[in-house]
Amino acid sequence: MHAAALPPIPLSPVGDDTSDAAASVAPRQLRAALGLFATGVTIVTALGDNGEPVGLTVNSFNSVSLDPPLVLWSLALRSSALTAFERAERYAIHILSADQKDIAELFARRGDDRFAAIDWAPGQFGAPVIAGAAALFECRARSRYVEGDHVILVGEVEHCTSRSGVTPLIFHGGRFYTELPL
Repeated sequence: MHAAALPPIPLSPVGDDTSDAAASVAPRQLRAALGLFATGVTIVTALGDNGEPVGLTVNSFNSVSLDPPLVLWSLALRSSALTAFERAERYAIHILSADQKDIAELFARRGDDRFAAIDWAPGQFGAPVIAGAAALFECRARSRYVEGDHVILVGEVEHCTSRSGVTPLIFHGGRFYTELPL
């Protein structure tokens, strides 16, 4: 059930990363500038090799295509969850609602038994599904691309749901926001 559908992720960047532009932008400066881009907050979940649920908070989520239905997210190559998501055939992406800030913080921390503290169940294709999300995308792993210090994971959406009238959780400038300013 958990056999790798995709080839293993190479642990070294692909392409030429020795450009002059890369050398001229300090990581701290880049992080500060990127923090000015407001994003939604997601939690991505899958089952690990041992059948135990794994998941983490992610704000690097985006749509790719409506036909076929594709979404993407990225994961740091140094993440402790890398192996689980490298091997997962399916995963679930949850867009969090404003009342799920505590869950976002829980899944952003290391070492906690995240799933013991939340309401979840296996989804249609086996990946853990967290109750109360504003939207849910159950995906089949389609492709992966290593770029810099992250891997970009593209998933084909096999099932999705959403709740109307729900305020999303937002991340901006290193902080969560639960209200939308006018």
